[in-house]
Amino acid sequence: MSTARALGMTVDPDLDAALDRGLAAVESRLREAVKTSDDFVSEAAAHLVAAGGKRFRPLVTLLASQFGDADAPGVVPAAVVVELTHLATLYHDDVMDEADMRRGAESVNTRWGNAIAILTGDFLFARASDVLADLGPEAVRLQARTFERLVQGQIRETVGPQDGHDPVEHYLQALADKTGSLIGTSARFGAMLSGVSADQTELLTQWGERIGIAFQLSDDLIDVASDSAVSGKTPGTDLREHVPTLPVLLLRRRGAAADAELIATLDGDLSSDAALAEVLRRLRAHPVMAEAGEVTARWARQARETLGALPDVPARTALESLCDFVVSRAS
Repeated sequence: MSTARALGMTVDPDLDAALDRGLAAVESRLREAVKTSDDFVSEAAAHLVAAGGKRFRPLVTLLASQFGDADAPGVVPAAVVVELTHLATLYHDDVMDEADMRRGAESVNTRWGNAIAILTGDFLFARASDVLADLGPEAVRLQARTFERLVQGQIRETVGPQDGHDPVEHYLQALADKTGSLIGTSARFGAMLSGVSADQTELLTQWGERIGIAFQLSDDLIDVASDSAVSGKTPGTDLREHVPTLPVLLLRRRGAAADAELIATLDGDLSSDAALAEVLRRLRAHPVMAEAGEVTARWARQARETLGALPDVPARTALESLCDFVVSRAS
């Protein structure tokens, strides 16, 4: 199955073939980008590239380019830049989260230690900048501003909401910076480097930011509601690690006396499978899940609405279908 179809997109056969060719070119360039004369650095840098992944951000770049000249020379290098940037953030995230696994493989920090993971992430940022330098000053500026938002979002998440700030709104802003910004930039790169008009480039960027937030929110729902046999993910992973997610934040915001015991349990030790299973059972039956689902659907609807003014081409149909898929995967 093609990458686009695996992500729930409705894709015209000719477009599907073009995307697969583009992603193959991106994959080849990625593997070249992480090579160096030092064998150890090459191995560490290639670790997550070899582990695979959906390559969602490069796919967005390729799809956005379909509204212009999809064969423009800067499109594939830009797709490589956004994936290298994403991979670099994963190396750093794993250190901050003390993660043992990433994409089904041992994380770099587990295998070689935190220092190597941090430095390898820095190496990937450097390689992304090297590729980027050939795309011109506008592309360099866009990457710099995106990187600023990525870091700001991570800081926002780490520090948490200040007194008097709504934790849910704080969380959504952190997602916009940490996740939405790079997906929005992926779309902007593809549009601007393929000659798409400024107005249409802005719409595609807005779509990317909004669908990025919706995707993360749907992951929050899946963490609670999923059956591991269907989703391939272990339910309750974020709950067990006390990672803030939308359903829990909404539960806390309700402030209902009837929820006090559940919140206390969520704040407690969820290391045992029995304790986690009980929390999952109670959350799945709680009205807060429907509320979280509506927030997710609203972001997906807003993403879809931005596409209405774009030309009615197969790429638009694919992007629209992804908005629908984001909602259905969390239902």
